Amino acid sequence: MGLSVMIVGSGAREHAISLAYENSPQIERIIVTPGNDFIAFGRKKNVIIYKGCSLKKPETILEIAKKYSPDIIDVAQDDALAAGTVDLLQNHGFKVFGPTKDAARIEWDKGWSREFMKRHNIPHPEFRYFSDEEEARQYVRDIYHKDPSKLLFIKATGLCAGKGALKSENLGQATGNINKMKEFGDAGKIFLVEEGLKGEEFSFYAISDGKSYKLFKSAQDNKTVDDFDKGDQTGGMGAISPARITEGLEPEIEENMIARLVSGMQEEGHPYKGIIYFGGIALNGKPNTIEYNARWGDPECQVVLPGLKNDYVDLVLASIEGRLDKVSLQQDDKVRVCVVLTSRGYPNDYSEVKGKRIFGIESTMKMPGVTIFGAGINMNDGKFYANGGRLLSVVAEGNNILEARERAYSAAAKINIEGNNKHLRNDIGWRDVERFLKEKQ
Repeated sequence: MGLSVMIVGSGAREHAISLAYENSPQIERIIVTPGNDFIAFGRKKNVIIYKGCSLKKPETILEIAKKYSPDIIDVAQDDALAAGTVDLLQNHGFKVFGPTKDAARIEWDKGWSREFMKRHNIPHPEFRYFSDEEEARQYVRDIYHKDPSKLLFIKATGLCAGKGALKSENLGQATGNINKMKEFGDAGKIFLVEEGLKGEEFSFYAISDGKSYKLFKSAQDNKTVDDFDKGDQTGGMGAISPARITEGLEPEIEENMIARLVSGMQEEGHPYKGIIYFGGIALNGKPNTIEYNARWGDPECQVVLPGLKNDYVDLVLASIEGRLDKVSLQQDDKVRVCVVLTSRGYPNDYSEVKGKRIFGIESTMKMPGVTIFGAGINMNDGKFYANGGRLLSVVAEGNNILEARERAYSAAAKINIEGNNKHLRNDIGWRDVERFLKEKQ
């Protein structure tokens, strides 16, 4: 009898992870909790969606693990990691993939994370953190008095679903963003004021067993809701992989950002086992650090993980069992583009879209080189309905960025939401398209 795996999370990222497990001949059954209806649609293997858990309450996840007794549990979501889900499941004898609460602190406590970077000589921007708003306002007044055009970011130190980093280009914006920190509740009680780095952003992924690591391809996410990097911060509107901006930077990224994280965590007594997300920025031809996350990015996972040629189960077990140095990680040479379709109004009020019908998914799934990963989708009588902000990820592959991008947008055009309620960005991958076209001239 084959293995069963339980994946903890609910979005398109977890859908992509479930597909990586489904592609393994070792896996027979996949449980996703809390999941979403679309994850189980049209699958080749037995995929069970179990909605009865809270990602912030590890004991509810433990109950589901006891019910299904999976051979592997993959804790893929940030709230669950921050709540200590890995620790609790391990203490009950389960084989768990993902960092412990102490190791995942690299994501859930951004103040601690910056101090860790300082201790281990990992390049990072200047920062200070505050709990007193007036003290922070005085600090930014002093900064803008010296340099009125300074770029700053005001960041909640806790988890905010990718929306807690607020860009400030002048004193008025900075003080306004300091005031907004209270909107993030406990996550914004302590917040960072840090130097804004002007360059091109990217992300890089690795898997670690606490001592060694293996590198995946790079990616580039698009965080703001509108074209031209305008509008509010979101959980991610699309991504490409690989990101050409990292070409030539990989040795430095590996040495200064990945190796130092793994060795630093080991030195401090919190061996890091799981996926490392390094959010970087290319600054004058050098990589610098925006942040670390303790899991796959969303939507980056949807464009990086499908390029894996290994059996994902082999990598995961090697990480859990501390023998990653014995495994060779193999990836294809395809380019992938992800376009995220959201409810109109996201990331703010999209309540009017909830329950609206989504058309065109099934025919789009049949397009060659295209995969649809579901997030905020409910199903009823075989029909699809909007049930969230980010609804689905349309991912297309190609031999180059132009081919993959054209295929992704052709697919996205076939999907509609009742009442003209679909929103998407139209410029995903534009930087690499420009690079590609320049090379062809």
